Amino acid sequence: MTGETDLPTLLRTMTPVLHPGAYVFCSLPEPLSLPAAELIGLFREPEGVTVIVRRELADRLQLPYSFVAAWLTLQVHSALTAVGLTAAVAQALTAQRISCNVVAAYYHDHLFVDHADGARALAALQDLARTS
Repeated sequence: MTGETDLPTLLRTMTPVLHPGAYVFCSLPEPLSLPAAELIGLFREPEGVTVIVRRELADRLQLPYSFVAAWLTLQVHSALTAVGLTAAVAQALTAQRISCNVVAAYYHDHLFVDHADGARALAALQDLARTS
């Protein structure tokens, strides 16, 4: 199944969803023995392994973090080769002065914004979809 590449279609049909809860990025020397089902994301860098997990899990395991995020998913199957979606989303969030960390997965794009900005980010993305 291939994803959508047409930018106007992506923007018009992206249906953003705000997940409940709070999420954190942790940098670890190795992902310890974290169960795969508990990981939202994992990326290996030379400096360490970045994991994205629920804040409750990080607190329970005493994992260090400094950024508490809200997690939004764009409910449109965007192709990994699509051009412009990330830029359009970033522009809409920039206009609202909302910082964003984007993770592109196989089917969807996932956005992590400051937890306090979650509802505002959702509204900005809904407006972007509505006006596209």
